[in-house]
Amino acid sequence: MLRLEGVGARYGRITALDGVSLTVGAAELVCLIGANGAGKTTTLKTISGLVRAVAGRILFDGREIQALTPQEILRRGIAHCPEGRRVFPHMSVRENLEMGAYVRSDAAEVAADLERVFAHFPILGERRRQAAGTLSGGEQQMLAIGRALMARPRLILFDEPSLGLAPTVVEAVFEIIAGIQREGTTVLMVEQNAWMALRIATRAYVMETGRITLAGPARELLDDEHVKKAYLGG
Repeated sequence: MLRLEGVGARYGRITALDGVSLTVGAAELVCLIGANGAGKTTTLKTISGLVRAVAGRILFDGREIQALTPQEILRRGIAHCPEGRRVFPHMSVRENLEMGAYVRSDAAEVAADLERVFAHFPILGERRRQAAGTLSGGEQQMLAIGRALMARPRLILFDEPSLGLAPTVVEAVFEIIAGIQREGTTVLMVEQNAWMALRIATRAYVMETGRITLAGPARELLDDEHVKKAYLGG
């Protein structure tokens, strides 16, 4: 479904990605782990068009997308759930969700999807008129996930979904993401909590200083000595 081939990206003169290659198959949950500053977030931003690739190719369903705008990439079926949730704090829960569907014109289906999100996240339904900025961190993360789903994506990019959340909420958020994948939506997830990410992922990549240094089935990487020492506290 998604393929990166030798992708490079820069911030000014600083190289952020150096020949990154990875694949995500349909209905997979693939995680990307690594230390702060390794290039994980930049990888997601480059896929979604927020950062322009300076080298290599990004293919979605066999078609190159690296030259497209973020709006065009969203229309192709790739949604980005960003680090820090980035909800619109002064807008209501309902309005935030409707923003997720701004590239769609099928009003009746959008309304039906809105009710599906409320059924999936009952707390959002209860607080649909409440300002998003007044929600708890966990509720805001659910809202960010729901907003991404409103685009009806085939692939969702999750960037640090557990960031700043209480441990009990982290468990719930990871179960939600695993459920999204089980229902057929493909997931590429960047996550600092490597142990939790590897538990639910199909496959995983390790990134260090802008390069992919290790890849394999997630269960195998859980037992890898380098991964244990560097990312799992082993």
